[in-house]
Amino acid sequence: MNLLLKLEEAVQFIASIILFTYLPFAWWVYPACILLPDVGMIGYLVNTRIGAFTYNLTHHKGIAFGIALIGFVLSHQVLLLAGVIMVGHSALDRLLGYGLKYTDNFKHTHLGQL
Repeated sequence: MNLLLKLEEAVQFIASIILFTYLPFAWWVYPACILLPDVGMIGYLVNTRIGAFTYNLTHHKGIAFGIALIGFVLSHQVLLLAGVIMVGHSALDRLLGYGLKYTDNFKHTHLGQL
């Protein structure tokens, strides 16, 4: 992936950590939750079409920012936490080359082949 895109993802990941520090949770909650969005891979147990849908649902930054925004507007700390974790996780995944999935194969992503 282009160095500039990797830098952008790294900044988003770091920003999620910084935003987390403003939330009323213990420091260990961030590392404990950072892999939770990968629960979306469970859809691959059914087939690649369902797997791609569930994976993309839990890794889409638009959804993550939406959840964070709802949490902010409603002053709901758990929703805000969920959004921050989803943004951080998705940024880290993309930094490592894992993108949103196409329905034909887990390794076929919007960033190219893994």
